[in-house]
Amino acid sequence: MDPNRSFGEMPMSLFTPASDDVAQVAPQPRGKTSPSYLADHRARLRDRFLQGGATAMPDYELLELILFRAIPRQDVKPLARRLIETFGDFNRVLTATSARLQAVEGAGPAVVTELKIVEAAAQRMARARVMNRPVLSSWQDLLDYCHTAMAHREIEQFRVLYLDRKNVLIADEEQAQGTVDHVPVYPREIIRRALELNASALILVHNHPSGDPTPSDSDITMTARIAQGADSMGITIHDHLIIGKSRELSFCSEGLL
Repeated sequence: MDPNRSFGEMPMSLFTPASDDVAQVAPQPRGKTSPSYLADHRARLRDRFLQGGATAMPDYELLELILFRAIPRQDVKPLARRLIETFGDFNRVLTATSARLQAVEGAGPAVVTELKIVEAAAQRMARARVMNRPVLSSWQDLLDYCHTAMAHREIEQFRVLYLDRKNVLIADEEQAQGTVDHVPVYPREIIRRALELNASALILVHNHPSGDPTPSDSDITMTARIAQGADSMGITIHDHLIIGKSRELSFCSEGLL
C-alpha cells in the first residue's frame, strides 16, 4: 500500500452482433453453416451449465457461454482465454472498461455489449437486496453488493449510501471516480446531498484497485473531516468501508471512526 496515495479534496436480447464483430468472422459461403464441431461444443457446454451450474466451470468456459451470443459462427474459446489472460479473472473481465475490452483482439462492440449486460444484471440483483431495506440488519448483503459493484474496478470509486431514520437505504450514489490510487472527495457536496435527501446517516464506501484495503493516512484524515461535517448537521456516519479484491476493511471495526 503506497502511503502517499491520497484523496483529492475540495473545500468543505438482448442484442444482435454488431457489424464490427461480424466482420471479424470469416465469411461463410451462402447456405453453409458453421462447422458441426462448433455446434457440438456449444451444445455440450450449454448442457453442462444447465445440469451442473457455473460452479465447476472454469472462468474461460463461463465467458464462452456469454460470447456465444455475440459471435455466433466462430470458435470463441481463444477470445475467452485472451480476456482472462489480459484481465486476470472473470470478474475483472466484466468490470473492465469498454475501451480496454475492445483493445483485446477479437472483442468488438457486440462482445463488449454482452459483457456489460451481464455486469449490469449482477449489480442490479445485488443492489435489489439492499435498496429500501434496513441496512444494519442485512450487513452481509450490503458487503456483497459493494464487492460486486466495486471490488474489481481498475480505478478508485467513492460511493455514499444515504440512510433514513430507520437506517433504511434510500439512496446509493457514486460521488466521484478517480485514478488507480486517487479519487477526489467533496465533503460539502456529501453533506449537501444528505440534507437534500433528509438522510439521518451515511455509509461511505470506496475501493482500492490494488486489492489491499488498508487505509492510507489521507483516507483516515478525509473520513474524519467528513464525519466532523456530518456531526455538525446531526448526521451519523455509520462506517467507512474500503473494498479490496477479496476482503473489505471497516473503519468502525478498526476503531478509526
